Amino acid sequence: MAEEREILELREKLARAAQLLLFKHHIQPGAKAWELKRALGREYREILKLLDAELGKLGLMVKHVSEGEKGSESDRYFVTLRGHPKLTEARTFGWRIDDMAMLTVALSHILAKGGKAQLKEVERVLEEKFPRWRIEATIDRFIRRGYLSEDDEGLLYIGWRTRAEIDQRALLGLLLGKEVEKPSEMKSESGADTKGEETKG
Repeated sequence: MAEEREILELREKLARAAQLLLFKHHIQPGAKAWELKRALGREYREILKLLDAELGKLGLMVKHVSEGEKGSESDRYFVTLRGHPKLTEARTFGWRIDDMAMLTVALSHILAKGGKAQLKEVERVLEEKFPRWRIEATIDRFIRRGYLSEDDEGLLYIGWRTRAEIDQRALLGLLLGKEVEKPSEMKSESGADTKGEETKG
């Protein structure tokens, strides 16, 4: 009887975790660590691991992005695709082709500048291909959705959602016209495999 009660409680927590991560209740998707801890208890990370395993059967995954110090309660968890979506799939998520192009150009410019660039500078680059009225509104939307971040001095940075959803290494490789090797695939001069830790932008 006690075991059945535990199983029922676990199912309820899994359902609650799915509701928090899948249904939008903020401007941005997902839920903060403190929200999950309050709703699911101190072992919320274990619940999320179980949810991730279930979502994996549907081609989805639970993603964790740090927004402060490591282990901070402001960290965000949300559900995203497992793997890279095709262009046709991205369009069904509400993305316009020109919006995707603008985000790609903005991110590539910011990455080329070492991870930060003046907003006005990014706007000038985009103006070579897109009308100004579209640029201002679209950048604002990218900031609201977490793909870009802006500070008080007008500098644009890579946003938390970009770090979570976009493979920056692959993006740079495409822009450079070649595939960028992952550290785990690199070879030492002796020919032996050398393992490295993949950086997360």
